[in-house]
Amino acid sequence: MTATSGHPKALVRMFTQRFSCTPRGARLARQLALVSLHDWGVPEGTPLSADAGLLVAELASNAVTHGRVVGRDFELRMTLLAGVIRLEVSDPRRDRRPAVRPPAYQAESGYGLRIVDALATDWGVMDRIIGKTVWAELARRPAP
Repeated sequence: MTATSGHPKALVRMFTQRFSCTPRGARLARQLALVSLHDWGVPEGTPLSADAGLLVAELASNAVTHGRVVGRDFELRMTLLAGVIRLEVSDPRRDRRPAVRPPAYQAESGYGLRIVDALATDWGVMDRIIGKTVWAELARRPAP
């Protein structure tokens, strides 16, 4: 498997699950991501686990808020590679592409992608046959 940068990375673990496109589905995606990471040797409560949980929460929330199509789910794919954790959230709305927007005075929303941009080593958007995938990567330090 290769990342978007073209550098080969050894696949270690993968988790894929579809969730209802609801706030409850987004919460469940985050919880299952944290459980999977813990099972993969990234204990809950560590900075890496916390950052991954926050990224999943933001990407899933965006899928539910901006990518929802009635009757369609969103999908979380999480891949643990030798040097990186790759998080992908796919939704059925290709027409609504995420972008980091400048801060607006007294805005109550619009901060999620700034959080993703600040925490992720890299992130982006890929088109799918139906919809899009928003992905983010976190650098992972090898175990001592």
